[in-house]
Amino acid sequence: MTDAQDYFSRRLAFETDPSDVYAAQRRGEDVVLVDVRGDEAWAQGRITGAIHMPYRQIADRAPREIPAGTPVVVYCWSPGCNAGQRGALAFAALGYAVREMIGGYEYWVREGQPTENDEGPCERVFDPTVMVVRS
Repeated sequence: MTDAQDYFSRRLAFETDPSDVYAAQRRGEDVVLVDVRGDEAWAQGRITGAIHMPYRQIADRAPREIPAGTPVVVYCWSPGCNAGQRGALAFAALGYAVREMIGGYEYWVREGQPTENDEGPCERVFDPTVMVVRS
């Protein structure tokens, strides 16, 4: 393999994106989506179907709450946030098959995927700067 092929193959093994995660949810795939942000961020809004486990709590909570061998996808706020990487590292240290959802919560929302907050489901808005919007 060339250096570029090797690099991008490795990235794709450990990253996914909002569209692929949403498609996996719709297919009913066995994957746990984990929001690794803090409590205030979780209350403000989160991906429908995700569980909340701030990255600093993963080492203690994950072995009790997520069965070994379960595929995990983590996310944080946005591409400007490295909490997703910290969370992925914590899951990897425990032996989980883990991927980071690139773009985080920001791009999930911008693609119009389902979100909720403490009051219930949030309005879905589709951002034409990150996707093709069909009427």
